[in-house]
Amino acid sequence: MPSTKPDLRFDDDGVCSACRSYENRVETDWNSRRNELLKLIEKYRDKDGSNWDCIVPVSGGKDSTFQVVRMLQLGLNPLCVTATTCDLSEIGRRNIENIKNLGVDYIEFSPNKIVRHKLNRIGLTQVGDISWPEHVGIFTIPVRTAVAYGVPLIVWGENSQNEYGGPAAASDNNVLNRSWLEEFGGLLGLRVSDLSGIDGIERKHLIPYRYPRDEELKRVGVTGIFLGYYIPWDGYSNALIAQAHGLTTFANTVEGSVVSYENLDNHQTGIHDYFKFLKFGFGRATDIACLHIRRDRITRDDGLHMVRTHDGKFPWTYLGKPLEEILKPLDLTVDEFIKICDRFTNKKIFQTDSKGNLLKDNSGNLTKVNYDNT
Repeated sequence: MPSTKPDLRFDDDGVCSACRSYENRVETDWNSRRNELLKLIEKYRDKDGSNWDCIVPVSGGKDSTFQVVRMLQLGLNPLCVTATTCDLSEIGRRNIENIKNLGVDYIEFSPNKIVRHKLNRIGLTQVGDISWPEHVGIFTIPVRTAVAYGVPLIVWGENSQNEYGGPAAASDNNVLNRSWLEEFGGLLGLRVSDLSGIDGIERKHLIPYRYPRDEELKRVGVTGIFLGYYIPWDGYSNALIAQAHGLTTFANTVEGSVVSYENLDNHQTGIHDYFKFLKFGFGRATDIACLHIRRDRITRDDGLHMVRTHDGKFPWTYLGKPLEEILKPLDLTVDEFIKICDRFTNKKIFQTDSKGNLLKDNSGNLTKVNYDNT
């Protein structure tokens, strides 16, 4: 991983915090963690069958399919909640229907598409993230559902903190409050309250993107746990298990990636990952290569080769859909998009000419100054 990755720390030996966290797994008592999980489940399990035992936020992808499978195996009756993605792909729809067929109750919440397209454009042009409304909604909509239906336990997947088990693991703080949500909601400095009055957007249009009030969260006792804290988390094994339970994967390697089993639901994801590359000099291929290097599945040299081959290619297509079609709902042309890309590109990371202009090949691809991430 490059040092440009936000919040990544390197120790005196030049090893990043992500690798150190993974190394610490060998010291984790996973049997004890599993017992903690079982106790929490029993605490929140509905005793008379009058309500759901938990809410599982799902996209239909490998991880959320795995989450649902595990909850069913533990004998829970989950309510699955999908915050519909911005530009749902055919394979994404197929995988959503697959989760429904696993034998669960399911709610799919689809925000106003006209407003969503405006938010996509605002996110892209103001903070360089076309997926801004989606990243907010995947946190707010399941929580609003928990409040609406009185289901206190939300089972998230990967533990982004790694060292922590989420609010439910802390005896002195088992309520998922606004401050926790704001920390992990991916706002990037763009607050929901800032959007009222922009491009005809009114407060009433932003209901899906606002968190419930703290008093509502406390009334229901909404709390969240990360399965990745209680069981060893591995996207590849999750994919294998999900495929065994009906997950459909892409026919080829997904654009900008090195695998075919993730980021399958949203045609806009290619743009999102490309902007990460422009800002920080790494994309999805780097993320995945590092995950596999840490698990000794590939060598670092192989990972570097994979990254140079696949990372950061200009997103002319994603999941086979042409860029101009992806941009059309945002009322943006490809030329306008390229100008936005250039505005968010960190020129310290990429090669430029003597006048400071970005150097691009015939396909519009940039070239990093350093591909070794050293």
